[in-house]
Order: sequence, then structure tokens, then C-alpha cells
Amino acid sequence: MDAVKSFNAELAGLYECKPPISKAKMTAITKGAIRAIKFYKHVVQSVEKFIQKCKTEYKIPGLYVIDSIVRQSRHQFGIEKDVFAPRFAKNILVTFFYLFKCPQEDKSKVIRVLNLWQKNQVFAEEVIQPLFDLADPNHPIQKEVTLQITQKVSKAKTHHPHQATEGPQGTPGQGGGVGSAGGGGGGGVRGSQDGG
Repeated sequence: MDAVKSFNAELAGLYECKPPISKAKMTAITKGAIRAIKFYKHVVQSVEKFIQKCKTEYKIPGLYVIDSIVRQSRHQFGIEKDVFAPRFAKNILVTFFYLFKCPQEDKSKVIRVLNLWQKNQVFAEEVIQPLFDLADPNHPIQKEVTLQITQKVSKAKTHHPHQATEGPQGTPGQGGGVGSAGGGGGGGVRGSQDGG
């Protein structure tokens, strides 16, 4: 769990930088995420929470963090063994709902990332298309996602009265489930990467 703590510290360090975020900072965050891959669910949740709660000018850096982590993971472990993209995909509609609360002039940057993801097949077409729809504030998907968020919050309050901000993906999956995501082979790859 120390790896998760240091990743969270690295992520929180974004607030000390004024956007745009330097390449060095982005690399440090990405490396932190890869080091904490055993607890990838926690890493993803931290990024999702960051995007939900950060000020509007940090929404785009939050998106770039997702992009950087997923690209590095796919490059390092291969597309089949990447655990980050499928995990980010689980709540991606809600994440992008918050991402589109970025300043108006930044929305084109969100679209640019989506276009790249589509071109490089980072996420399936059925995952990406609704994200493009979210760019339109009048699209019916806005109501759907708002409803989804409201239901999650009320569910969280009934299940965890003291953790209303935790969200439904709070504690149950404590990140031990890497076995399904490439098993023993992943450890060796990570070990060889520590030197760099």
C-alpha cells in the first residue's frame, strides 16, 4: 500500500503546479501508478476522485494522467495484460461527465484525446461514443449520467453512512485481483523496470 500512498502524494502534487503540467511531473505520476499496479483499483479510484473534486483548470491534467497511465501500461505490459484501461472504462462515463466541467476553451482538448483513443483503439467503440455525446450539454446522455451519479451517492449513503463521499466502489475490491490481469508474468516485467 506504500506504493498507493506515494502515487496519491504524486497526484496531489499536481496542485503545486500551474497547468499546463510539465512532462517530468506527468512521468513521475505515471511511474508511480505503474509501481502501484498491484493496487491498480486504488490508483484508478484516486484519479477518478481527483477529476471529480479538482478545480476546473485541473480537469485536463486529470485527463492527461489517465491517458499517460493507460498508454504506459499498454506499452509496458501489452494490450492484453493492461489492467488500467478496463478499470478506467468501468466509471468512464461519470469521469467524463466531470471532465467536461473543464473551462469551455479546454473542451477541444478532451475531444482530441478521445479522437486519439478512438484511432488507437484504447477503448472499445461502444465505450468511446457516449463520451463524445457527453460533449453536447443538451444530449439526453447528460440526464442519464446525472441520474447514475445521484443513485450512486444515495446508495453510498445508505451503505456507508460515515463514508458518503467514498462512492460505491469504496472498500469491497481492495485491489488484490491482479491475478486475473496477467498473473505471475507481470511481476517480472515490473521488477526489471525499477532501475529506469
